[in-house]
Amino acid sequence: MDTHPQKHSHRTQRPLPPQDTADLKRGLSRSFQRITETAGLPRIRLHDARHGCATLLFAAGVPARMVMEILGHSQIAVTMNIYTHVSEGHRREAMDHMDRLLRRQPRR
Repeated sequence: MDTHPQKHSHRTQRPLPPQDTADLKRGLSRSFQRITETAGLPRIRLHDARHGCATLLFAAGVPARMVMEILGHSQIAVTMNIYTHVSEGHRREAMDHMDRLLRRQPRR
């Protein structure tokens, strides 16, 4: 299963040649760096901003399908497997739920 879907032209919906995709990525990265510099933000890679975006959207309770569409993925597996991270707070919350479930007395 290919976890890196091929980039497509929004105009024609045809796959972009590899060189055009590389040029597009470089151009987006340069634009992103100029925008962050102008805004006085720390220098980070655009790729890292995508990770952060997905993580914050999930932490805010945005449904996975919506996050997938915002990031432009064609498969939800890409969004879930690559762009999300479990925070320590969520991990503790899940364990607290499990603890409550296991301590629950069975009904008679």
